[in-house]
Amino acid sequence: MSTPASRPVTAPATALSGPGSPRPYQSYVYAYPHKTAYRPLEDRPALRALWAREPKDALSLYLHIPFCEVRCGFCNLFTRIGAPDELTGRYLDALDRQAVAVREALGDGTPVRFAAAAFGGGTPTFLTAAELERLCDIAEKRMGADLTAVPLSVETSPATATADRLAVLAERGTTRVSIGVQSFVDAEARAAVRPQRRADVEAALGRIREAGIPVLNIDLIYGIDGQTERTWLSSLDAALGWEPEELYLYPLYVRPLTGLGRLGAAGDAAWDEQRLRLYRAGRDHLLARGYEQVSMRMFRRRGAPPSASDDHACQTDGMIGLGCGARSYTSALHYSFDYAVDMGQIRRIIDDFTTTEDFSRAEVGRRVDEDEARRRHLLQSLLQAEGMDVAGYRERFGVVPAGHFSAELERFAARGWLDTAAAPGRLRLSPEGLAHSDALGPELFSPAVRAAMASYELK
Repeated sequence: MSTPASRPVTAPATALSGPGSPRPYQSYVYAYPHKTAYRPLEDRPALRALWAREPKDALSLYLHIPFCEVRCGFCNLFTRIGAPDELTGRYLDALDRQAVAVREALGDGTPVRFAAAAFGGGTPTFLTAAELERLCDIAEKRMGADLTAVPLSVETSPATATADRLAVLAERGTTRVSIGVQSFVDAEARAAVRPQRRADVEAALGRIREAGIPVLNIDLIYGIDGQTERTWLSSLDAALGWEPEELYLYPLYVRPLTGLGRLGAAGDAAWDEQRLRLYRAGRDHLLARGYEQVSMRMFRRRGAPPSASDDHACQTDGMIGLGCGARSYTSALHYSFDYAVDMGQIRRIIDDFTTTEDFSRAEVGRRVDEDEARRRHLLQSLLQAEGMDVAGYRERFGVVPAGHFSAELERFAARGWLDTAAAPGRLRLSPEGLAHSDALGPELFSPAVRAAMASYELK
């Protein structure tokens, strides 16, 4: 549970925790529009036409590996357990075919350059060391990405962070490894249906540090059944013992078709209050120990090396996603393959992907008009702690954000979610606004996207 590019959300909730106050945990907005708003594209547009007039000099490259050794109870990522009958090899064969088709579609009429790369999932280190070498070759030799010259982030798990795999990643230029720990308390890990032992987690962290990869990120979760402020802070201190360059603090969500969802776990106002209390305790704990807040979830140690590209802007630059759970972004269309959470449906989609020969067209997606582009730009800027440069928005869209979103911004201000002390020309959330990011984000969804997400048939 690490890369924002691969983590789904649910449709916005409508229940309120108080008069005029939305519930704080509605959906994690890591990308907009969300995949549940995607639909089959009847015209199946050719990738070459989609990318013909797009700037391609600062693209992001994402390779998706949809395999895990286990599936955690909170997880609704596009991933399956295990890979029988040499499935990983067949998947990499398909990924290779897709990469060839996509690179041809990008053409050579204008410069094609990748400014950042990431391997996500699933668990990319589910692959063997030799398969990871092949994955890197696909990125470099097929797509033309220079993995040793750009930031490369890779997700891993305690069980798969083995010395031979990490050695491959380090040699091929990985600058950041993100490991999903969730809790250093064994009982809490079991409550989240994540079978692991702290001793194994610590051993994996030791191997990551020995590999010499510059940035270590540790994911932790708050809101687990039985978790207290004392146990939460003890997990944070255990993580801090490894001096990670980054920490992500995630609120627990219980989503349909997941392990916890099938157990009947559900949220209520008391759980909202517990998560808010633990969030604030964790935030303050990290701020007091030399970490800076980058977003509601992300904290970076002061002085740590950068983990992201300084010349790729997620609001404006395109992304190429390879793999059956990856998405790609042009300025006018976001596209991917079919999406599911149910394990049987995921297996079907992966099997279809491995037998696909023609990857030259977009199959499933959502078109992005001017209004959706404005919403996406505001969301992806405002949910960062540094906020938005108003001049940049005006340069792109002709007016300041209040010209398009006056009602929403007035509502956020009335709730105390906007920072009144922000420098002139900067629109920024207050600490309380950041705490309510998962309520604020969905309020900026368009009516059309809300309707599409609400009508999505879970599978």
